[in-house]
Amino acid sequence: MRRRTDLDMTNGAILPKLLKLSLPLMLSSILQLLFNAADIIVVGNFASEHSLAAVGSTTALVNLMTNLFLGLSTGANVLASHYLGAGDNERVSRTVHTSMVLSVISGLILTAVGCIFADDLLALMQTPPEVLELSALYLRIYFAGMTAMMIYNLGSSILRAKGDTKRPLYYLTFAGAINVVLNLIFVILFKMDVAGVALATIISQCISAFLIVMCLVKESGGFKLEFKKLRLDRQTVSKMLKIGIPAGFQGVVFSLSNVVIQSSINSFGATVMAGSAAAASIEGFIWVSMNSFSQGALTFTSTNIGAGKYSRVNRIAVISCSCAAVTGLVLGNIAYCFGVPLLGIYDPRPEVIEAGLVRMSLVCVFYCTCGLMDCIVGSIRGMEYAVTPTIVSLLGACGLRILWIFTGFQLPEFHSTFWLFMSYPASWVITFLVHLVCFFFMRRKLPKEDTQTDK
Repeated sequence: MRRRTDLDMTNGAILPKLLKLSLPLMLSSILQLLFNAADIIVVGNFASEHSLAAVGSTTALVNLMTNLFLGLSTGANVLASHYLGAGDNERVSRTVHTSMVLSVISGLILTAVGCIFADDLLALMQTPPEVLELSALYLRIYFAGMTAMMIYNLGSSILRAKGDTKRPLYYLTFAGAINVVLNLIFVILFKMDVAGVALATIISQCISAFLIVMCLVKESGGFKLEFKKLRLDRQTVSKMLKIGIPAGFQGVVFSLSNVVIQSSINSFGATVMAGSAAAASIEGFIWVSMNSFSQGALTFTSTNIGAGKYSRVNRIAVISCSCAAVTGLVLGNIAYCFGVPLLGIYDPRPEVIEAGLVRMSLVCVFYCTCGLMDCIVGSIRGMEYAVTPTIVSLLGACGLRILWIFTGFQLPEFHSTFWLFMSYPASWVITFLVHLVCFFFMRRKLPKEDTQTDK
């Protein structure tokens, strides 16, 4: 029996159902970003002088350390979607329980690494001495909540496999409201500075993780979580890692290039760091809005291939790419046009706003090309090709940025924040074109005709 929250992705018009899946996912992702944005806004307005730079400068490092493990959510989503499309409830159940065990293991590993090596990692990023102590404190407290974050992300990816993106949205709405309230209480009332915003974040993450677990416990069929069944199924782990590790590694490589760029940003001083942190936070809302269609492409493609509906693969790719491009074009340019008041929310100092606008003029305005790149990758991964998009991204988007920073950017005439941020749109365009060629090549390997008309 199909629940109201479930979605039939193998029959009927694609666009309405893609929107039904992607829009709640978009709002959920925006709420997740609000956790970090609330941190940045509160410390920028109510905390000490260097607090904004301290919190903002940790973002690239956090992403670097978490993306490898968050790739597991991609593996969980692809497997659960594929087995659901094939009607194999037993393997769906194995995927659910294996995912929950892996989320706890990976969360504990991240906590240990983040807490032990915080100072060393920040030093490698050339974090200025005046913000190093605050950055390390924020990082250690933030990483104490990694297990909760991993449970929520893998749990929501399981629900997304059957088209349920509404309930994770409700849970994040509740947790996000608590996060904002606790931010204000800890920073303004108790004067806890960056420690307060980090503590508020991990409390809200624990709440969202608890709610997602309770949701899965109340599920039926293969999606029901039963604690007595929690174990690592060897075959499921192998398949999840085969898909998830390359996906996570791609995220790591992207984050690595961002860490290199962040190190270059740090060399321009605390003002540029603050402006870039504020701009990056705004850009994040645009990126997750586009990326929701990439997740939709991955889920739809995997489910339809599991059901033998190969004829829908091309249409899914075209529709998802179109939705992402329009979203990026509209939101990116609106954000840049209103850049001054938006950046002023984070930090009202004119010099910080000016520094942030330089970044937004290059990243926000051309963000639609990043959306195209991500969506075509989602379609490729939905066809269960995990290694190729990782290699392309490694050599394209990431390799080109790092190459530029260590070559042309070092020349005096190009050593400015403008040319530093120019590496983003240039790498997106080149990488998208290569991914597009790969998609058509891999699509030709699939059957041209549907092999199954009904699940």
